[in-house]
Amino acid sequence: MIKKIAFLVGTLVIIASCSQKKSVKVACIGDSITEGAGIYWQSKSSYPVQLDSILGPGYAVLNCGRSGANMQKQSNLPFWVCNEFYNVFAFEPDVIVIKLGTNDSKPQNWNEENYARDFQSMLDTLKTIPTQPKIYVCLPAPAFNHAWGINDSVIRAGVIPSIKKVALANNATVIDLYQPLTSHVEFFPDSIHPNEAGAKAMAELVAKIIKQ
Repeated sequence: MIKKIAFLVGTLVIIASCSQKKSVKVACIGDSITEGAGIYWQSKSSYPVQLDSILGPGYAVLNCGRSGANMQKQSNLPFWVCNEFYNVFAFEPDVIVIKLGTNDSKPQNWNEENYARDFQSMLDTLKTIPTQPKIYVCLPAPAFNHAWGINDSVIRAGVIPSIKKVALANNATVIDLYQPLTSHVEFFPDSIHPNEAGAKAMAELVAKIIKQ
């Protein structure tokens, strides 16, 4: 009798574990805008945290943003050397959202050829993750002045065309965070970093594409 009960309990545990739906893991790569700089409560209101809430219980989102990070390897802070880059691999995500380019627009960093080359290299490297994650690439949010040397003209005429070109070559889905936010300067109190409302708008744009 005891053996029959143990067998029944074991069977129920197996059935329950099999019926539980595995969460889709999402890693958000980015700079201070992704990290949540300027938001009082980053752990509650950064765009990846709000994205996690919008996507719902079937998803688990990891914030891999690093303030000051660049796509380019030859820059003042390449994302390649940041702990957050290694966190992506440890997390083994099913989905990766890349938003790097704002800091690359600074005069001491920007080089269109290097940016495109290193973006391609980033995609190739992330594709080696065993989960074979689906990768989305974001067009940077607009910059409303040249704070910290960030240049919206370079973002618009250099970074964005480069992202589109690399994305097309890799059949990667583009998420436009630039055009939808150009009319919302109120979302960017310091002209660069979104407030809580701006982060929510970004999260909604990203979630909409991921859920398609």
